[in-house]
Amino acid sequence: MAGWKAMIKPPKPLTAIIEREGNGYISLCPELDIASQGDTVEEARANLIEALELFFETAAPSEIERRLNNEVIVEPVEIKVG
Repeated sequence: MAGWKAMIKPPKPLTAIIEREGNGYISLCPELDIASQGDTVEEARANLIEALELFFETAAPSEIERRLNNEVIVEPVEIKVG
């Protein structure tokens, strides 16, 4: 079976959202709703990259197309508190 690269055009760079949770970090790719974790920011990022690579290596093109959300917008907002 050919890899995903031969079947579809690779997506644009993906987003990694990493936040502290307890004593570690969780990482999320909102475009595909894939998450991972790690003890450090670097480990959480590396584990997310590994999870994404495994997804693209094993998922059917229809699964990739169904899950891929190309309209994720990440931007800061300011609010008044109090």
